[in-house]
Amino acid sequence: MNNLVERITEINDAVNGIVWGWPALILLAFVGVLMTVLTKVFQLSHIKHWWTSTIGAIFKDRHVTKHTDDKQISQFQSLCTALAATVGTGNIAGVASAIAIGGPGAVFWMWVMAFVGMMTNFSENVLGILYRIHNKEVEWSGGAMYYLRYGLGAKKGCKQIGAILAVLFSIFCLLASFGIGNMTQINTIATNMKSSFAIPPYITGIVLVIIAGLIIIGGLKRIVAVTEKLVPFMVVLYILGTIIICVMHIGTFGAVFGAIFKGAFGMKAAAGGIVGSGIKLAVQMGMKRGVFSNEAGLGSSVMVHSNSNVKEPVMQGMWGIFEVFADTIVVCTLTAFALLSSGLVNLETGMLTIETDNTGSLVAQAFGQTFGTVGADFVAIALLLFAFSTCLGWSHYGSKAFEYLFGVKATMIYKGIFVAAIFGGAVMGENLAWDLSDTFNGLMMLPNLIGVLVLSPIVYRCVKNYVDRKMRGQDIKPMLSMHEDIQAAQEKDL
Repeated sequence: MNNLVERITEINDAVNGIVWGWPALILLAFVGVLMTVLTKVFQLSHIKHWWTSTIGAIFKDRHVTKHTDDKQISQFQSLCTALAATVGTGNIAGVASAIAIGGPGAVFWMWVMAFVGMMTNFSENVLGILYRIHNKEVEWSGGAMYYLRYGLGAKKGCKQIGAILAVLFSIFCLLASFGIGNMTQINTIATNMKSSFAIPPYITGIVLVIIAGLIIIGGLKRIVAVTEKLVPFMVVLYILGTIIICVMHIGTFGAVFGAIFKGAFGMKAAAGGIVGSGIKLAVQMGMKRGVFSNEAGLGSSVMVHSNSNVKEPVMQGMWGIFEVFADTIVVCTLTAFALLSSGLVNLETGMLTIETDNTGSLVAQAFGQTFGTVGADFVAIALLLFAFSTCLGWSHYGSKAFEYLFGVKATMIYKGIFVAAIFGGAVMGENLAWDLSDTFNGLMMLPNLIGVLVLSPIVYRCVKNYVDRKMRGQDIKPMLSMHEDIQAAQEKDL
């Protein structure tokens, strides 16, 4: 068994070095920057519009939260399910891991990637709505596989390339659903349940298999029924906890900001040491853990955003902006500041002040210093809720990829395997689970970024069409779908 694990680790390390090498990281950043430029920095220039059209609309537009009787889901439900999948261990253990390996400077690069990633996620959602289709169950099906097949594939001489990349994306998505969406999440839950409450991992695994089975087998409607209640509750509660810690250590914020910016650019600390592990590790860990957390560039959350009852592609794109903002700019930042201000990281050297094999426990210790044992237990419960909700969201992503490859009826097979794999995630070694997830993320990211890059002119046209109609009052034909029949139907109902 040990030989098998070692062999898997060797193969994974080799593949990981390629998919997360500098060329891939540069491509990830380039696509985000390109979409930011093409949309004229939409995330800033139209911040009031996307804010009032997303989170602000929840309180004034019933259509945003209204449940539907058909196979569609509301915009709020799609956001909650997307956040369920993104707000997970990456926001707690992932941030701690980034700081432990890359130093405080990794936080800065998480911010940078989140800023440009807002427009990557925006573009993915716009393309998802433009190229989505109805499956045999009259349910919307959208995602990178569809805009690769129908978008990239429509380019002259690219039909086969588009079809191949769509299949590869679906395969990589399946693998990722068992990595980032299952093994890593469940393993983190089991590890923390054992350290906090002395619950054996196999017990945790059995309980989660039963609960997840009851929800996942019921399909998307049952998943969103859980996530739209669970996600707002868990996010608000966790934010309040981190804010309290930050307020109690507000006197250290100057030093925290200093450590972040010095570490981001590999500058010398006051004590003479190199902050963190240098600029290379800071950039790599910030980008890798940033993508692990908000998933901008993976093409994952678009698969649930495409199920929304929205008709305007740009409208769903704006929910993508808010998704990245909430996940990284808010939740990840608060986690980082709570950890960096707690004394567990030497702000002069960027190194941990304690030795630990479980980076996820760092945040629990930061809470424990402020709230005592209740704080550590709170983080364990938060990780349970965050990670389990991520598992639910990713079960839908994997199901959509399986549907693309094998048809709607075959998805029950995938759901059964996914639920069973939860037990394996509970008893797996922590490091291998994280390493495999990083690799699967990178493999999934590459074909998706190619699709967004090639179809960036389509996104530009769609955004210009929306801005001309909605903000400048021009009477022009809306751009709602790249499929003529769907365009006509959506236009009629607009």
